[in-house]
Amino acid sequence: MPSETRQPAFVLVRPQMGENIGAASRAMWNFGLDRMRLVSPRDGWPNPSAVAMASGAGRLLDEAQLVETTAQAVEDCDLVFATTARMRGLTKPVYSPEQAMKEAAERIAQGGKVAVMFGPERAGLENSDVAVANALINVPVNPEFPSLNLAQCVLLCAYEWQRASTQIEAQRVEMAGAEWATGIEVEKLAEHYEERLSEAGFFFPDHKAESMKLTLRNLWSRMPLTREDVKTLHGVMRQMVRWKERG
Repeated sequence: MPSETRQPAFVLVRPQMGENIGAASRAMWNFGLDRMRLVSPRDGWPNPSAVAMASGAGRLLDEAQLVETTAQAVEDCDLVFATTARMRGLTKPVYSPEQAMKEAAERIAQGGKVAVMFGPERAGLENSDVAVANALINVPVNPEFPSLNLAQCVLLCAYEWQRASTQIEAQRVEMAGAEWATGIEVEKLAEHYEERLSEAGFFFPDHKAESMKLTLRNLWSRMPLTREDVKTLHGVMRQMVRWKERG
């Protein structure tokens, strides 16, 4: 059964190759989407090539809704987007994929039903298909090569849906079991280096010593050190001192 997550339906209008349908299902499932609707696939349905290409996303194909016309595919929806790489001479709002999926997330959160239509591989949606849409999604592609593979376009919109509908970390550090060094641990490291560098005559001439120490302190504070990093740096300095004493 489809997941309980409220989400848009992705409608593939007259898709031509089973492989692209299968690849589109994988792209959808990568981002938690499992509402696929198919409008008159060229090679009939079900399609063994789609199943082979779907890999672990075959469930989407089993549950895909098959209809004859574009209007039937979106008749239960109150917001319908049509993806297109070119303007159609039709008066409609035009969204970027990012903004369209934000609008979709807001409408669905309010209880609405949303569909996103994708056209056949050869020429995309026809104007008669686009006419049933409320708005367009225009992908900012290279104008000299605007054709997007069907599955690629599905993947792009599915990714933007994920960004719009879930909290995504913009950046994180993979700690791999490590822990960040505490302030006192970094302070002790700084003191260790200052002490040994002073003994080595590093802070010279005298009138620049305080400025040089401040620069080093600032360096330590900027570095995102783990406890293991601190232990390693202590060890480096101890070994250098031992090596000097042996000489």
